[in-house]
Amino acid sequence: MSGRLPSTVFALGTVSLLTDISAEMVTAFLPVYLIYTLQLSYVQFGLLDGLYTGATAVLRLIGGFVSDRTSRPKLVALFGYGLSAVTKLVFPMAGASSVAIGGVLAVDRAGKGIRTAPRDALISLATSPDQLGAAFGVHRAMDTVGALCGPLLTFLILAQLGSAAGPVFVVSFCFAAIGVVVLLTFVREHRAKAKPSKVSLRAGLGLLRDRKFRRAAIAATLLGLVTISDAFVFVVLQKVSDIPVGVLPLLPLGTAAMFLLAAAPVGRLADRVGRWRMFFIGHVLLLVTYVTLLVPHGGFVAVAVALTAHGLFYACTDGILMAYAGGFVPAELRATGLATIQTGQALARMTSSIVFGVMLAGMTMAVAVSALVVVLVVALVAVAFLVRSS
Repeated sequence: MSGRLPSTVFALGTVSLLTDISAEMVTAFLPVYLIYTLQLSYVQFGLLDGLYTGATAVLRLIGGFVSDRTSRPKLVALFGYGLSAVTKLVFPMAGASSVAIGGVLAVDRAGKGIRTAPRDALISLATSPDQLGAAFGVHRAMDTVGALCGPLLTFLILAQLGSAAGPVFVVSFCFAAIGVVVLLTFVREHRAKAKPSKVSLRAGLGLLRDRKFRRAAIAATLLGLVTISDAFVFVVLQKVSDIPVGVLPLLPLGTAAMFLLAAAPVGRLADRVGRWRMFFIGHVLLLVTYVTLLVPHGGFVAVAVALTAHGLFYACTDGILMAYAGGFVPAELRATGLATIQTGQALARMTSSIVFGVMLAGMTMAVAVSALVVVLVVALVAVAFLVRSS
């Protein structure tokens, strides 16, 4: 492995750190706000959380395509980060209306969808191929520092000021705005051509004819269908383990802490042993997380096991999939290619959140989680055969 990682990786890591503080403050606050304050049902929560995840889907493709078409990934990413920042000020105006909350969440996630592929393209284009796992690992580790700080800030604000939404979202906006300034000032754009590239939608869709790309897209989508949202993991874990409700906003810290510790070393390991293999191992760890949700009255021991496995799952999958795809997607279609894989994954996870919310409303929590475990095992077997046949 050659040399130091480029400065672009660390600059974008700082942007993601600040933005994730903002985003995770909201993520930690939503279960408390929606389920315990607004008394929304599991079905309503599943729909909103699915929207929160899936609103990024189509816009990932648009953001990736525009980025490649104009050869201006930084500008496209800047627009996405700015859009998400503005929603933090609008959110308190939604009040108790689930429709208004859903609309604001959709706009916030639209910003994430627009910026994700251009950001990942900036990282992959600035990094040598043999360091992609390490680069994405370092970026995700810095991102996860924000994921650690966000829930902690939310917990402190709620402890000091009560459950009012205003203070949480104002502080969240401030961090998001600083992230936009850092992106504008310190991130350098890798531009291979002086003129906008002649990228077409047909060329982007043509990536699906490539066997390796198609395999990655299908596998990511299939496993996304059995990946419930973090919010549901934390809500179910809090209920089955019998820990206090007040601890719920802190549960993301456990996942984030393990992700932070493991992201960089797992990224470097993936560069050596295989990025695809590491991605598959991550979903085996997700299975461990779900099995732990079946342990009744497990207390803080069950919580520790579940959050450790959950954090390792993210370390093995989040940046690793993009590092894997970034190794073979052509540079001129890099953002479009990454966005295509991300879109399938996002749509699948949106579906899983909605379906799991309906399952929780219609059956016991143990039965719903048991069904999830069985389906994940089937998906893992199917993906293993897919990889072997390819």
